[in-house]
Amino acid sequence: MRISAAQRAENENRIRAAMDRLLRGEIPPGGKCDVKTLAREADVDRTAFYGTRPYSHLRLEFERRVQALQDAGEIPDRREAQIIRLKAENSRLKERLDQSEQRNDELSDFRTQAPAQHEEITRLRETAAGTSGIRRLPTPRTTVIGSCS
Repeated sequence: MRISAAQRAENENRIRAAMDRLLRGEIPPGGKCDVKTLAREADVDRTAFYGTRPYSHLRLEFERRVQALQDAGEIPDRREAQIIRLKAENSRLKERLDQSEQRNDELSDFRTQAPAQHEEITRLRETAAGTSGIRRLPTPRTTVIGSCS
């Protein structure tokens, strides 16, 4: 069914108004910042946005504007922004977990080496104490007599 020029202009105005609302972040419940929601909000058949259909230029304009907002760091879709934020937080938490596991491995290695080191130190002290040719140095004085200047 053909539409008149006035109806087409009215549809384009509704599409542009819906486009502006979506790009401002006024996304209806259950919708996204996409062509499907744009068509539903403008009350236009979604197939009219594809191929050589009458509103394909508006779909391209909408996608370009969404991409420009995303490039500028703004995400009109709150759900999409939340997904991006949660993915970033998830990767930070995974990194922290990896660091904690690495630190735990290092501490476990130290814990297994500590008894062997303690035994070696004890053995060396006993060997040094048993040798008669070793003389102990006097302990350093702990009191200061006058200034050093």
